[in-house]
Amino acid sequence: MAKLILLRHGQSEWNKLNLFTGWVDVPLSQQGITEALEAGKVIQDIPIDIVITTPLIRAQMTAMLALVDHHSGKVPIILHPDEGKMEKWGEIHGGAARANVIPVVRAWELNERMYGDLQGLNKAETAEQYGADQVKKWRRSYDIAPPHGESLAMTAARAIPYFENRIIPMLQEGKNILVSAHGNSLRAIIMVLDGLDHEQVVSLEIPTGVPIFYDYHEGAFKRS
Repeated sequence: MAKLILLRHGQSEWNKLNLFTGWVDVPLSQQGITEALEAGKVIQDIPIDIVITTPLIRAQMTAMLALVDHHSGKVPIILHPDEGKMEKWGEIHGGAARANVIPVVRAWELNERMYGDLQGLNKAETAEQYGADQVKKWRRSYDIAPPHGESLAMTAARAIPYFENRIIPMLQEGKNILVSAHGNSLRAIIMVLDGLDHEQVVSLEIPTGVPIFYDYHEGAFKRS
């Protein structure tokens, strides 16, 4: 049996300011740092073989902080495949050191929804400008995208294939995987895992910094 841990990043500085963030690369707030550390206490006794995160710093910070006191004592090492000298010059040559790491893979496919023209706008002020109903459609409809942005359906179209093609094969090998990502990419994955329809998934709330656990056994997922 393998274990899958899904973790939405802690509160970011723009979450705190109630701004649409999307692909803007914003770090965690102090509260977000605390949330990530608290998440680490929940998972500190669970063996983790690989971490999947995103290129956005808030997801990477959350993963790193959550593992800072992991009882394995292993060090998370961010991999840089196909990045020239970052890959070549970052090779580990010590056998003992190589055995004491948790590889960290970054996947843009698990990035947050790209919010287009809304990125950097205050959510409350945007509702005043465009109307609360319109903003609710942009935020909570499955297939309605904000101007020049992505819908949840478009996010799912990149996140789900990555999950199925890259993450599930590792679970089939018996590896425990921590995925540190974002509300909408994780919402898309949970839609598949929990068999949610499009109406159910748009109302799904995923709290920041709270690990969600699944056991994987013989091709089936079960919340644990």
